[in-house]
Amino acid sequence: MGPRVPRHSGGWAALRKRLQAEPGLRVIDAGSTSPTNINYLTNLGHSIFLTDPVSEACTGNWQSGMDAEGQPIWNVEGYLDQTLKFSGRTFDVVLLWTSLDYLPEPLVVPVADHLFSAMNPGGQVLAFFHTRAKGEETAYCRFHITEEDDVHMQLAQPFPIQRAFTNRSIERLFSRWSGFRQFLAKDSVSEVIITR
Repeated sequence: MGPRVPRHSGGWAALRKRLQAEPGLRVIDAGSTSPTNINYLTNLGHSIFLTDPVSEACTGNWQSGMDAEGQPIWNVEGYLDQTLKFSGRTFDVVLLWTSLDYLPEPLVVPVADHLFSAMNPGGQVLAFFHTRAKGEETAYCRFHITEEDDVHMQLAQPFPIQRAFTNRSIERLFSRWSGFRQFLAKDSVSEVIITR
């Protein structure tokens, strides 16, 4: 755990306006637990569901052997049931952060599909994607929201980045969704709000 580093976020600025205007939303915060996020969202009258899909994927026992090519076989259903079990609840907002960059490949599409089925129509996902798979800026971080247009990034567990998404690969992954709004950033992280 290091210091919190502020980062301007056009995606957070846009989503924050909705969170301030519409009380009573159901929000998923997908990342290392942040008391700051919990306090901010509950003070606005929202309910919050916490999950850490990256830590669960990287530290849980979700591999059930190897296939004929020597690739791990993943217990995808078990992982989803443990990590994203919503018990029939549906959600309006997901703070996905950079989670998809760090998930093992067999889990990426199932997680996106599972979120699609758990979102209310008009629900929105704020996701960040690294544009490079190498470099110091690819370290796995915890994200803390603020009352301003910044989010604060803080080094978390040292999980290795698995991929860098292109705009086209993001659009393919979320092709079932109805809206896709990208925000330009000066660093090597792309921000997207995807609407159900």
